[in-house]
Amino acid sequence: MEIDKIMVGNRIKKLRKELNLTQEELALKLGLKGKSSIANYEKGMISPSDDIKLQMSKLFNCSIDYLMGLSDIRNSQKVNVEHLDIAFATGIKGLNKENQEIAKNIIEGLLAKQKSEENKKK
Repeated sequence: MEIDKIMVGNRIKKLRKELNLTQEELALKLGLKGKSSIANYEKGMISPSDDIKLQMSKLFNCSIDYLMGLSDIRNSQKVNVEHLDIAFATGIKGLNKENQEIAKNIIEGLLAKQKSEENKKK
């Protein structure tokens, strides 16, 4: 899967601004010599190293997948119920076909159980 460097850059910029950091301040927090690396990340000219991605994900309290634009779930450890559909869709993509089918069957079973319980209440 090709990473969209512009999207990654936009996400880094958004997260940096959420913390009210300048490019120079972020560079210092990441142990980089100057703001040019941050500017280049944000412009999509270069991608951060794995070490920098890890540091950013800790600083921004997000997953690396979110940072890299591979997920819209900021922190999969803290999935909000309102975002459960996104979390599920993102998670199911990583499953092989057999496990996707199992997940589908579980959901169908839960829906049938719910419908049965609703009918009993009527």
